[in-house]
Amino acid sequence: MKLIIKFCLLGVSIVLLTGCQSDLMDLNPYSSIGSGNMWTTENLADMGVMGIYNVLRSSNVAGDLHKFDSYGVSADYRDGNYSLLMGNATTSNELFSDYWKIHYEGVSRCNDAITNLQKAPLSESKLARLMAESKFMRAYFYYKLNMVYKGVPLYLEPVELEDMVKGRNSETEVWNQVITDLTDAINTSDFPDKYTKGDGDYGRVTKGAAYALRGKVYMWMNEWTKAEADFRKVGDLGFALFQGEYKQLFKEENEQCEEMIFSLQCIGESGYGNNFSFRYGSRGTFGSCWNTYLASTDFVETYEDADGRPFDWDNYIPGFNSMDVAKRAVYFLRDGMTDEEKLTMEKAGADLSKYLDNENEARIKTAYEHRDPRLMATIITPYSEYDGADGVTAYTYTLRWPYRGSNTAAPFDLKTDTNTKFYYLFRKFVAEGASEIPNREYSPIDIPIIRYADVVLSLAECLNEQGKTDEAIEWVNKVRGRVGAALLNSNQYTQVSGQENMRDRIRNERRWEFAGEGVNFFDEMRWKTWHETKFKKNAGLKQIWGMVEFAYSWDGDHLYNWAIPRTEIQKNDNLTQNDGWID
Repeated sequence: MKLIIKFCLLGVSIVLLTGCQSDLMDLNPYSSIGSGNMWTTENLADMGVMGIYNVLRSSNVAGDLHKFDSYGVSADYRDGNYSLLMGNATTSNELFSDYWKIHYEGVSRCNDAITNLQKAPLSESKLARLMAESKFMRAYFYYKLNMVYKGVPLYLEPVELEDMVKGRNSETEVWNQVITDLTDAINTSDFPDKYTKGDGDYGRVTKGAAYALRGKVYMWMNEWTKAEADFRKVGDLGFALFQGEYKQLFKEENEQCEEMIFSLQCIGESGYGNNFSFRYGSRGTFGSCWNTYLASTDFVETYEDADGRPFDWDNYIPGFNSMDVAKRAVYFLRDGMTDEEKLTMEKAGADLSKYLDNENEARIKTAYEHRDPRLMATIITPYSEYDGADGVTAYTYTLRWPYRGSNTAAPFDLKTDTNTKFYYLFRKFVAEGASEIPNREYSPIDIPIIRYADVVLSLAECLNEQGKTDEAIEWVNKVRGRVGAALLNSNQYTQVSGQENMRDRIRNERRWEFAGEGVNFFDEMRWKTWHETKFKKNAGLKQIWGMVEFAYSWDGDHLYNWAIPRTEIQKNDNLTQNDGWID
């Protein structure tokens, strides 16, 4: 039984006993039960802690992690107008204020629980466990705040909105408080190491999650030895890499496998499912989806060949890299184009002298078929198939260009909301067939927040930063071996030449492994590589052959430290702004 369902049933009992809950699916009791009453019964205390978890569903916490991938390297926003990427973000940007507000809402709920749980009629062991969960969650919310603002006010007790007038604590002070909370949780004997699949409490945070998160905090502090110790402990507690196909890791039947350390629990009900399929999927996906976020063209080109050789278009189509960008479109055209289609493509700049009427598709497919296996498991590439649906009927579609046809008739081209352009699409998290999810906007598949592959690659990074590169190679090879990629040091292309080369390899490995999961943006922020990876020359939302539709613009290194929201500074004179931002 999923944790969320368990608390739905608990909500029913509260309605019957107190009559204060009108929506049986409401797992957010803060809207109807005041703090003074929240901690008077065991059931209400359970609901109070569940209200903390419910904050995870918010778009800027974990509910819409796909949005953060579009800030990172693996995805782009279809409409291309995110101010953070266009070079015109200001202190009034809604992203900054919404992110601040929702994470402090989480902090507030944690403080309420930590201060008042002892008033509830709970057993000693349950009190200890709920306190540990609440401290973990407070640490998580401050962790998320500190990654982007680099120093925020620390509130550790309940406080009224009008009394939130503290100045900012330093970045180091916030990290130290996060570590204190996580250490308290880890040292709680009644805090479980992990929950196994099917456990009624699966979905609650655990010691394994606390060690993993504390390790990630130590990495931000460059405390490599301490981070290494924490990451090793996660494996000791029983977490491990999923050994099935990479693609299957993101299916409902494997959402509670040994790899999942911390995940947002989802069910197929409005408000309590995930919407990744809606945002990543196409019109050929069950429910007719929007492909709001597209797989980045530049990112797709980083995936290695199967033998570990860096991908190079010239190895597949000699002269491709030196061609005028518009002319390259010819290589991505479908077989058997009509005269009208040819005329349209020629007017758009495609060099039709290189068009192969019956072999154009086969030629371009070779550039994708022998790459790192995670590419085809994560991305729908040109002329690859996708098992989708129209209504309740399943169909197999092919991503072709230019698009023609319909969802229910041959040639079964994959229809998108961007039919007049040709982009890569996500496959990861996107529903297949007509029965995998009940609704496009609420998939029952849990959203991974921390999985063991993250721990493994983080451990490898810690080892490499300490000069233990040989051991780091062994840990990276666990992840590469799981997907069938060429192992490091197994051939001429995968030879590691030293610490710096290994650092680059680990970073790329993380980009490929966690594409579409909302991880990468925060990695780039920590590594201070966001400028060079997201905003490199000619960066932007691109069609598959490299034509820029929306250009990105780097506004300065102050982007590594988000603006303290202007609205918060207006309410609190003690808040200071980060350098480079003008209120």
